[in-house]
Amino acid sequence: MNPILLVARRELLTRVRTKSFVVSNALILVVLIAGLVVLSIVSKNNDSDATKVGLVGASTALEQRLEAIGEAAGTPIDARPIENADIARDQVKDGDLEAALLDGNEVVVKDSLNSELRTVLQAAVQQEATNAELLRQGVDIDRLATVVKDTALIVTPTDPKSDDRSQRLALAYIGTMLLFLAVATFAPYVGVGVVEEKSSRVVELLLSTIKPLHLLWGKVLGLGVVGLAQVAVFAAVGLITGQATGQLDVPGAAIVSALSLLVWFVLGFTFYAVLYAAGGSMVSRQEEIQSTTMPVLLVLIASLYLGLFGVDNLDTTFYTVMSFVPPFSAVLMPMQVAVGNASFVEVAASVVVMAAATAACAWLAAGIYQRSVLRTGAKVSWKEAIGR
Repeated sequence: MNPILLVARRELLTRVRTKSFVVSNALILVVLIAGLVVLSIVSKNNDSDATKVGLVGASTALEQRLEAIGEAAGTPIDARPIENADIARDQVKDGDLEAALLDGNEVVVKDSLNSELRTVLQAAVQQEATNAELLRQGVDIDRLATVVKDTALIVTPTDPKSDDRSQRLALAYIGTMLLFLAVATFAPYVGVGVVEEKSSRVVELLLSTIKPLHLLWGKVLGLGVVGLAQVAVFAAVGLITGQATGQLDVPGAAIVSALSLLVWFVLGFTFYAVLYAAGGSMVSRQEEIQSTTMPVLLVLIASLYLGLFGVDNLDTTFYTVMSFVPPFSAVLMPMQVAVGNASFVEVAASVVVMAAATAACAWLAAGIYQRSVLRTGAKVSWKEAIGR
């Protein structure tokens, strides 16, 4: 069998057979499913949680008008007739009603009237009073309503936002976190594994039968497959649960985002993994690895922060440009794809640039790895590692 595949198989089986890996991934899946289910329940409760308003006497005629105005204003109202003012006051005091509108324009509340409800009640009362006066003066209310409706503004956006943009943004945010966690989890394993093999002298036995580059690429491939499988499973479970709970109703956008996420995971993981391997090959003890891999970690964290703060600013020139700059493009371009900001040509160009940067890093890291992996004892300096 190809030596790279042999090393990859060894890394893959070693990782997936550990108890910590199985338990942690099972827990993450449980939390993911439970979180989406709870979010669905809370969301549905919030949607149906209309503000309860009691209507007494002549105010009962405002029931339909009040609910219509509340719906239009984004403040759902559950208006209900109450027998008399005393009962209404008791229900407000007990918290069964948010407010009670008595005959005329008197509003009973427990402590204060929030501005949203005040606006809806005021509009309903004033509209009722206006209609009453117009009827008194012989105005045709239905004709007037038709005329007023015909004068409603017609908005024509030059750059319309899709109705599912909020869900796309949510997918972009979740995808960014998933990509970061996967890369941040598995890429360092490559460097840690190199240090472990150096400190235990296992690497000397391995390199007596295979070449250093075979060992390097076997590690990257094996752990990359584990990470890719993890991302794929999490994405699939998230999409299925989101669909089942009604949290996700844009399957086309979700599938495109998921596929984009997998492609960029391969590029991003390879980019960081080879750098971690190079950093790990320069030291012989676990406690020293941070000194050589800290720059890589800082770049990885910078990519995460750009993604988190860019969720609502993806249309800006800065984020458009940074979506083509490696390695930040591995996080930002999937977000641009999720919200529909990137064309096929732009995505392809970004992939080519990122692939070229990854190839350059792989070439540099391979040289460092070959010159450093068999050197034990003192930490190898960057000058020695680069070969100058």
